Amino acid sequence: MIYPSIDKLLNIVDSKYRLVHVVSRRSRQIHETSHYQMKEKDYKSSKNIGRVLEEISEGLIQIK
Repeated sequence: MIYPSIDKLLNIVDSKYRLVHVVSRRSRQIHETSHYQMKEKDYKSSKNIGRVLEEISEGLIQIK
C-alpha cells in the first residue's frame, strides 16, 4: 500500500500532472540541500519522493 494514497493527494492538488511536477522539484531540492520539512525519524518513507508526498499530505508544501 502506498502512503499517502493518491486519492488523498488529489484532494490537495488539482491534477496528477501538477503533483508530479511539484514532487519532482521538491525531491530535487531535498537532494541538493538535504533540507527536510519534518524530522527525518517522522517520515515513513526512506526515499525523497515518498517524503515529498508525505509533506504534501501533511500540508507542509503550499501548491499554487
